[in-house]
Amino acid sequence: MHIDSERCVRAVRSKDARFDGWFFTAVLTTRIYCRPSCPVVPPKPANMTFYPSAAACQQAGFRACKRCRPDTSPGSPEWNQRADLVARAMRLIGDGVVDREGVPGLATRLGYSTRQIERQLLAELGAGPLALARAQRAQTARLLIETTSLPMAEIAFAAGFSSIRTFNDTVREVFALSPSELRGRLPKKTVVSPGALTLRLPFRAPLNPDNLFGHLAATAVPGVEEWRDGAYRRTLRLPYGHGIVALTPAADHIGCRLSLSDLRDLPVAISRCRRMLDLDADPVAIDDQLRADPLLAPLVDKAPGRRVPRTVDEAEFAVRAVLGQQVSTAAARTHAARLVTAHGEAVTDPEGASPTSSRPPRRWPPSPPSRSRCPVPAAPPSPRWSANWPRADFIWAWRATGRRPAPGSCPSPASAPGPRTSSRCAPSATPTRSCPPTSESGARPRSWACRPHRPRSPHARRPGGRGGRTRSSTCGRRTATRSTSCRCEDIQ
Repeated sequence: MHIDSERCVRAVRSKDARFDGWFFTAVLTTRIYCRPSCPVVPPKPANMTFYPSAAACQQAGFRACKRCRPDTSPGSPEWNQRADLVARAMRLIGDGVVDREGVPGLATRLGYSTRQIERQLLAELGAGPLALARAQRAQTARLLIETTSLPMAEIAFAAGFSSIRTFNDTVREVFALSPSELRGRLPKKTVVSPGALTLRLPFRAPLNPDNLFGHLAATAVPGVEEWRDGAYRRTLRLPYGHGIVALTPAADHIGCRLSLSDLRDLPVAISRCRRMLDLDADPVAIDDQLRADPLLAPLVDKAPGRRVPRTVDEAEFAVRAVLGQQVSTAAARTHAARLVTAHGEAVTDPEGASPTSSRPPRRWPPSPPSRSRCPVPAAPPSPRWSANWPRADFIWAWRATGRRPAPGSCPSPASAPGPRTSSRCAPSATPTRSCPPTSESGARPRSWACRPHRPRSPHARRPGGRGGRTRSSTCGRRTATRSTSCRCEDIQ
């Protein structure tokens, strides 16, 4: 979009917040870059130039505006819609892969050479992977400076900088202020919490919190997730440790309270929380597309801003998707809670035990290596896993061996195709089947829900059962009713 100068100028003059994150406006006379909705008087069009990312503005020598703070704007929804190399690289950079593994590690995950990745990122975003990771580190440093009372040396290494000198130079270059000056600009009445980080997660309006948080609360796994005091709380498994996050919906933002065992996980935790709540989506464009259907238009007008809840861990979602097949939501929660109790790691909640649950908080069990050679256990540890549950042996074998259901196995979760552009599982000689609620839940790739064809059990869903779905006689898959499936294909 930044290539269309006339359209960008109209967005800047109208101060339309819907374009925040799509592009950034750099002023040639002041060497400052802003978001399109910056409240200052717009400069002359001859003095404006546009960039696709904040990292490109910083690399061109512009500093962030101190009034609109463009580095805190929502991300572009393009990275969650597309499945090409650039979108996959942006998702991995946001997940901290470059900080932990470097550009060679990013290239290994994507299956491309470092030169090819840098060339495509420079062509589309105006900055390479190192510059994009540097911009993310600068934003993390600013958050830690303004929300904690930690010494600057600890903040420098927690944000991902290799030295204090690099930390000082980057902060001064990006924000035109030293780290001490950034902390000195805080209001005198600001109270910095020593134990947890309190942040605001921006989003593009409108947002329907009842739909979003209602689903998360209804499917919460005891011990991992809960709804307490008007906030959705859950444990997080992070690269350097664990964390507990509490997300509270507000009128213009999502309140986020993070308790981390290692502050180096802060950017990864924020990125995963934003992805789980789909905060980078463009609800106006989505609602316009849904209004084209005459049956959906009244529902969209009644509750605009609906978002699709996602996940903070793709491996966790894969297991929970299979657990929830052909059973009720309550039964799926029960099976998941048993799995967490048996294999999850207990964590300490700084806010105390939940008054509504006797289960201590636990992290979701870690995924085994993808090519583990450990033998498959002869039986689950408890008879409750196999009683009245035909998929117990399947889940147990998956966790023990690390092999994903075949056929239709997909690449690693980090490099998997985008959620809205994923294709159907590749055809194979062995017929596969998966329920549409599982294969399409959260708009994830369908291949995560594939599993080998099994003999029909007495617990399988009958035609006209829960969800009103029928059996397809042509490809062996469970498909939705004709009217529903046709409407979904038309919208896609």
